[in-house]
Amino acid sequence: MMKWVAFCSLFLLTAFSSYGQSSFNITGTIKDKAGITIPGAGVYLSSYKTATVSNNDGQFILTNLKPGNYDVLIEMMGYLPFSKNVIISDKSVKIDVQLKENAVQLREVVIKADPDRDKYIKQFIDQFIGMTPNAEKCKLLNPQVLQADFDRAAKRLTVTSNEFLIIENKSLGYRIKYLLEYFERDLKSNVVYYAGHPYFEELPGSKSKKKEWIRNREIAYQGSSQHFFRSLYQNSSVAEGFVIYKLAEIPNKNRLPDSLINAHLKAFRQPGNHIIRIGTGSGGSSPLSDSVNYWLKQRAVPKKISVLNRSEILTDTLVKSMYTDLRTLNFSDDLYVINTNERETPDYTDHSGHAINRPLDIPNYQISVIHLLEAPLHLYVNGGVLNAKAALFSGFWAYEKMADTVPMDYIPITPKK
Repeated sequence: MMKWVAFCSLFLLTAFSSYGQSSFNITGTIKDKAGITIPGAGVYLSSYKTATVSNNDGQFILTNLKPGNYDVLIEMMGYLPFSKNVIISDKSVKIDVQLKENAVQLREVVIKADPDRDKYIKQFIDQFIGMTPNAEKCKLLNPQVLQADFDRAAKRLTVTSNEFLIIENKSLGYRIKYLLEYFERDLKSNVVYYAGHPYFEELPGSKSKKKEWIRNREIAYQGSSQHFFRSLYQNSSVAEGFVIYKLAEIPNKNRLPDSLINAHLKAFRQPGNHIIRIGTGSGGSSPLSDSVNYWLKQRAVPKKISVLNRSEILTDTLVKSMYTDLRTLNFSDDLYVINTNERETPDYTDHSGHAINRPLDIPNYQISVIHLLEAPLHLYVNGGVLNAKAALFSGFWAYEKMADTVPMDYIPITPKK
């Protein structure tokens, strides 16, 4: 079974329009509910490395911004984190911000201990930060700010926080402040959804350590979903090593109808009991037992099978320019994306549970699948996606999570082929 992860909205509404246009500012004043200005508040742009601090009058300015769609994040001790979406078109934008007190920080709260909390937090970290080699050098510094809840009937884990998560990534050289909007792991459907807003800071390091981080960041970027969507926007996906096929699900003709399977299994049931299993008592089986096993196996046969259409999908037929500064992506079936410049790692193939089936004649290139939930998908020039919950990933992109993420303004060092 494929393992899916929701398209992460850490890339939500964050974009440059084009690198040659005029730059603008976002300014504002930060106040509390009584109208008193708040100095010293941290102001960040989600998914970027741009930040500032409010002055003694509670005012701030973020400069040198291109036209686009941004999320402004604000952090201040004693107040709840704040986020506001800002659109820049042809002029600078001014916003007013009112922060709300964080009651959890301002008073001591007694919380009933959950004996399973450590298990839930570990599940969150594995599914949010990831389990890649980079994740081994990535640490959540303040897990105590997380609230975890597990619905046993629905088999669903949700995690929330009223504070920024602090993540230290010693593999890529970033300190990340992450404003978590939601996290949900549905164990029944094997789907993980999470969304939020990260701010990236450079970690201090020696000259040799910084060179190592530069190499690791390039490896993390190359072949990523951000890289792929950037290449689609620029109509350069083929030149940058991506091959796109269609993956369709069709009815499995080898599976018998449910009505027939259920009718036979019903014949082996007694009122109020499970299916009767009868053995010979000598290690063999009876005709009745064999019949029961046969129909149970029939019920386990998949109702649908995946069929790969290996007619390559070209970018100009897949991506349309319907709006200024946006590209629109719409498709039926799933997109089967092969990154021919990168190979699967043993950790991914053997242990991750995310590996995608491939024809025998395709080498072990990194493969990801995009399943569209809401059409269409809108792309920005930097690889950002407007409607972040519109798609699910499986394969390599579901395997790579926050530990393998670079900022949206990351500039690759590898020249295009």
